[in-house]
Amino acid sequence: MRIANLSPYPDSKESGQAWLGRVPNHWMVLPNRALFCEVNDRGHVGEEMLSVTINKGIIHQKSLLTDSSKKDSSRQDKSAYKLVQPFDIAYNKMRAWQGAIGVSDVRGIISPAYIVMRLRQGANVPRYYHYLFRTPYFAKEAERWSYGITSDMWSLRPEHFRMIYTPQPPPDEQAAIVRFLDYATGRLVRTIRAKRKVIALLQEQKQVIIHRAVTRGLDPSVPLRPSSSPWLGSFPEHWEMRRLSSIAKFSSGKAHEHFVEDDGQHVLVTARFVSTGGNSRRKCTRNFSPAQRGDVLMVMSDLPNGRALARAFLVEDDTSYAVNQRVCILRPHAVDPCFLAFAANRNRGLLRHDDGSNQTHLSNGDFKTLPIQCPPRDEQESIVASVRPTLASIEKRLALVAEEIELLSEYRTRLVADVVTGKLDVREVAVRLPDVTSPDALEGDVDGSNEANVIDEEVVA
Repeated sequence: MRIANLSPYPDSKESGQAWLGRVPNHWMVLPNRALFCEVNDRGHVGEEMLSVTINKGIIHQKSLLTDSSKKDSSRQDKSAYKLVQPFDIAYNKMRAWQGAIGVSDVRGIISPAYIVMRLRQGANVPRYYHYLFRTPYFAKEAERWSYGITSDMWSLRPEHFRMIYTPQPPPDEQAAIVRFLDYATGRLVRTIRAKRKVIALLQEQKQVIIHRAVTRGLDPSVPLRPSSSPWLGSFPEHWEMRRLSSIAKFSSGKAHEHFVEDDGQHVLVTARFVSTGGNSRRKCTRNFSPAQRGDVLMVMSDLPNGRALARAFLVEDDTSYAVNQRVCILRPHAVDPCFLAFAANRNRGLLRHDDGSNQTHLSNGDFKTLPIQCPPRDEQESIVASVRPTLASIEKRLALVAEEIELLSEYRTRLVADVVTGKLDVREVAVRLPDVTSPDALEGDVDGSNEANVIDEEVVA
């Protein structure tokens, strides 16, 4: 089966809805009030908490909180929380326009501020609407019907959800669409995951090259002496062990609320910015904590994926950077800036407690007392000159794989949108497809991604 061989429907008509455009002649287009009824079933305090997320739809809250810095913000008294049954549609009315909507595969309860909808006709296929309501097309329509003073306050109220017009293919065609999309998106998800593994291996290769260079130098025969840290091991005996505070000035970033994100002139430096090597860029207006060329920026507080802590970024241009509170600025005065970035990045002495457990936050004192193995200045420069070409080659490969992932993700989004809105006919193709039984194939995290690009999930309040 080749996805590229799909064709449009032979006959189509105007839907009367800008977000849908033309739909197949035999499809109905109905207001949601004709398709769904709102459900307010409360008092199930013993049920498991669910989360409505932007990336994955409805999931168990415990799976979202596990190995995450996020906390359970739900109320202790859950008598007003709403029951969600399998096949119900639920959405976060403040985030529906961002994609926080989906069908539930499990039973549980969600915030009383969220909305639960149920299909009126049992013949309709809930997962078809799951795919439909998570498209960019529906997100824009949900945004159009949402009310609020600012985007943070926009709310898609149930009475307005019921007024949105939605396509209704025949039930057997809904099932064919779901069968096709489960299969096709499952293949795409697996391909994207395989490419993310390539990225992880390349990142690991980079780290090994850097670690070897900044702890042993370029001469493998040089005599070594043990360090005082079990995490740093031995290093060349002619090198010095210096505290970071003796070779660089330390300053921390400013609280996030001081920044106004817009199209301003300053690049906002967050943990995500550093962990992506400067690729995740947002602009802000105010620059309370500026960085300059030659500064080393390091992450002080981890992201939910646990891989951003102590990531380092060397400022090598004159862009105006505004540094967030989760990031600190190291301004070297007795060490080569690039060597410092190499030596400090993911430094093992920073990433472990005394008992060997992983850390998730580093204090100012942690950074100031960080031990750095320092060769003579000319040797630092030789190490940098030797390592950088190899790293540049790896970075080029990383950029190519990241671009492939982005293109695959964009293709998946477009494919889903075109199929559920009737732009492509999958009926004949779906008949020949095997059943998809793997949960991983049904819904993959292709938006949430790897260590370099994490999108925060929404925890039910």
